Amino acid sequence: MEFSREQDNRKGILLLLLAVATFTSMDAVAKALLDTYPASQIVWIRFFGQLLAVTLILRTQLPKQVRTAFALIHLLRSATQFGATIFFFLSLTYIGLTEATAIADINPMLITLGAALFLGERLTAARIIGVVVSGIGAIIVIRPGAEIFTPGAIFPLLCAFSYAASALLTRHIGPRESPWAAMFYAALFGTLVAGAAMPIVWVPVEMADVPLFLAIGCLGTAAQLALIRAYSVAEAAAIAPYSYCSILFASVYSLFFFGEVPDLITGIGILVIVGSGLYVWLQEKPATGRAS
Repeated sequence: MEFSREQDNRKGILLLLLAVATFTSMDAVAKALLDTYPASQIVWIRFFGQLLAVTLILRTQLPKQVRTAFALIHLLRSATQFGATIFFFLSLTYIGLTEATAIADINPMLITLGAALFLGERLTAARIIGVVVSGIGAIIVIRPGAEIFTPGAIFPLLCAFSYAASALLTRHIGPRESPWAAMFYAALFGTLVAGAAMPIVWVPVEMADVPLFLAIGCLGTAAQLALIRAYSVAEAAAIAPYSYCSILFASVYSLFFFGEVPDLITGIGILVIVGSGLYVWLQEKPATGRAS
């Protein structure tokens, strides 16, 4: 039924917005720690925290919830999620949070096109316009040729491709798999891979920074659960443009916590991004009144 599909898409949008806000909060905390600790150590804490949280939440239900028929997909999805995380954290050592987020936010275009090519999802005119206009807004923020295009800027680009692949794999499994399985295997993969470097790069954690490391684990877990649910219940192409809202959250954190004030051009780009998301929402709203 068309009505049911639109309801699922709206639920997915709200879940995605929650995920984006929470992920950006985690990124802001990570940026504050990167002056003292290596990116790989922060990544390890992020995934180990998620592994611990999932294990404690499920407890005796863990074996049942993580039983899967999609082992290879989980492996690929875990690898791409790990890649998105490590690439983005590495980018924060070179460029600002807002700039890194803007570059990484080419991922909605990749997801929308990938969903049409590989998942057979609808590619409506409203979605195409929303993705293109959002991309224009991101370009306004990025301003090609500006100083942020250092070699380090390749990391958020790699993050975008990894994130898009992870989202498409999540949508491919969809409601056929428990979100806890995806949470567990991604956390286990990240913990093992990043953990291999810990004996070499580990920096003792100051007591004052312990709450920040705990926050990274909690925020990452909550954000990942919301993201998995979003791409499990909704069409990837329908919700992908709303990922651009991460630029809004990143701009706020950059202003209040790092003293980075967005200029006029950045503000214009942000307004374009927000407007594109509202356009898609309003264009697809009438469809909720019909059932087939």
